[in-house]
Amino acid sequence: MTGHTAPLTERRFLVPLMLITSLFFLWALGVNLNDILIPHLKKALDLTDFQSSLIQTAFFGGYFLAALPAGWLMRRVGYKRGILTGLMICATGTLLFLPAAATREYAFFLLALFVMACGQCFLEVAANPYVTVLGPPESAARRLNTAQAFNSVGALVTPILGATFILSGVEYSQVQLAAMGPEAVELYRITESQAVRGPYLVITAIFLIVAFLIWRTKLPDVVEAAHDGHAAAPATGSIMAHGNLVRGVIAQFCYVGAQVGVASFVIRFAQQVVPGTAERAAAGFLKYHLLGFMLGRFLGSAIMQTIPAPRMLAFFAAGSLACAVTAISTTGAMAIWAVVLIGFFHSIMFPTIFALALDGLGAHTKFGSSLLVMSIVGGAILPAVMGYLSDVRGIQTAFIVPALCYLVVFHFGFRGYRHPGINDTATLESAA
Repeated sequence: MTGHTAPLTERRFLVPLMLITSLFFLWALGVNLNDILIPHLKKALDLTDFQSSLIQTAFFGGYFLAALPAGWLMRRVGYKRGILTGLMICATGTLLFLPAAATREYAFFLLALFVMACGQCFLEVAANPYVTVLGPPESAARRLNTAQAFNSVGALVTPILGATFILSGVEYSQVQLAAMGPEAVELYRITESQAVRGPYLVITAIFLIVAFLIWRTKLPDVVEAAHDGHAAAPATGSIMAHGNLVRGVIAQFCYVGAQVGVASFVIRFAQQVVPGTAERAAAGFLKYHLLGFMLGRFLGSAIMQTIPAPRMLAFFAAGSLACAVTAISTTGAMAIWAVVLIGFFHSIMFPTIFALALDGLGAHTKFGSSLLVMSIVGGAILPAVMGYLSDVRGIQTAFIVPALCYLVVFHFGFRGYRHPGINDTATLESAA
């Protein structure tokens, strides 16, 4: 059975797969609201581009620090209890937005995001590998891409909801703010800060409801399989000896940094490249960016039945690189739409890198998943680098960072991944 003919899953895993897939939709809420929070808190708390980019640093820093504890917990208590732990931590983080909005302390907002991200890290450490083992190993990448497609649905819906319920559409230039009295400016910033309370209170309730449903549902214990489909032997040797994992972690670090950085700057990019673009109009470009992201995941999952996953990854990385170069080197609408199109090419990268990196890990799968989730820290570091470059050299120059990242991802898809059982000198054609 090849990856082209293997079924997506087995009948006995259908319900668990659907339930776990719902988590992919859920954690998209937390991740993608950050793209709305960045311009919103920049306005509400009078932040620079660099300061506002620390939102992503706090969020993905939480992912980095929680990944190993999450992997350890999964090995001790299993996937179900690990997922429940993650959901409760998420609910705690979103609830912290209420006192953060009341105090208007930026550090408090960052703390709330950090706690929420720790919880989402638990969910990702559990759900990504759990999906890959809920069916034949040959269709693991396609299965994970399908589940992640629902994450992209959440990614598309979230900014629409965020723009509706968080962004007020009220903007003042520095000149207008200077002309306003101190009390009027203070009232404006208080109103903007408190706009986050309602959405995050609703998200808290959703986390708790999903936790209750999973608590009441029986999830099967699944033993990770070796690449031949048999139960994996106990873990032996160093996990770092698995070249696919090592190269996959590096590629994932770069991809997540690029993906988060680009999405974080879509609104600001549109406003700076075409001066005078209103906040909500610029948020519309973020919506199109994420629409492409969603379409790419569904389309990519379907095409992956005929085109090998490594080759698809290399092609999408090359497309992202071409768009980034266009965004850097052109002006006006062409530059903006190049950034919008990057969303489509981002679509399959995360799940495809994840599945290829875990391929053949067997009993090392949970620990390997932790390392891959740790690599999400790229989303904490690289957007901050982009923010710094944007402040000192302009926002278009900042897109050099994701362009370099796409080169790394392209290498992993084109030459870096080796099919288990085939020596490292094997060609891509052989791996396919």
